[in-house]
Amino acid sequence: MTKKRRNGGRNKHGRGHVNRIPCCLSGKLVPKDKAVKRFVVRNIVESAAISDMQEATVYDGYALPKLYVKMCYGIEAAIHSRIVRVRSRSDRRNREPPRRQRRRAD
Repeated sequence: MTKKRRNGGRNKHGRGHVNRIPCCLSGKLVPKDKAVKRFVVRNIVESAAISDMQEATVYDGYALPKLYVKMCYGIEAAIHSRIVRVRSRSDRRNREPPRRQRRRAD
């Protein structure tokens, strides 16, 4: 029978069983090696309130802390929320990570 992906959609090579983790969108339990994982770094304060916080603070040059979260999604939820995209048959062979968006230095 033909195979769609050389890894079978998983990263489990040689392991018989992998624990399941909950999807952060749907709550579905997904094998840890099959889940789509994204590491999100955000400011705790949203961008609209940063200037208000800096004006109200007593300390000069206080750096607001960041929020570090590892998000794990099931394949269905990741495709539905456009975290990953469906690729054509020829593009599925491309194993390079997508090019990262560079932020402009203002």
